[in-house]
Amino acid sequence: MTNDESVFTRRSVVAAGAGAVVAAAALTACATYGKENAAPAPNPTPAGNPAGPGQPAGNALAKTADIPVGGGVIVGDTVVTQPSAGTFVGLSATCTHAGCTVASVSNGTINCPCHGSKYKLDGSVSNGPATKALAAKTVRVVGDSVVPG
Repeated sequence: MTNDESVFTRRSVVAAGAGAVVAAAALTACATYGKENAAPAPNPTPAGNPAGPGQPAGNALAKTADIPVGGGVIVGDTVVTQPSAGTFVGLSATCTHAGCTVASVSNGTINCPCHGSKYKLDGSVSNGPATKALAAKTVRVVGDSVVPG
């Protein structure tokens, strides 16, 4: 064998593949460095074109009738609960333990699937491992809908 011949060993092929993966990760990181995660522009419901029956209009999170007393709903990154009749609470859907998104509201608690944290309907911790309450989000009732703000 001469110096001009190439020899492919399993080790050289694996090393080259690992190098390609590292290079791709570095390129991805460089391509996204400094860019903000801007939320897409809202898609408001045009005037005169209300949402269908039972659907909240415009930027509404949910219809009040769809949020049970003693329960709640998860809409995107927001949890809306109704701890008592007519009282609506907005909360972040991000678990304070490990940053997972909570998955359900049932039996009077907001439940995270990742490690079993449970929160009361006001966002306070009911059962760990989380130790901090869910972050509050401002919501208000407009007509028959709960909207941000």
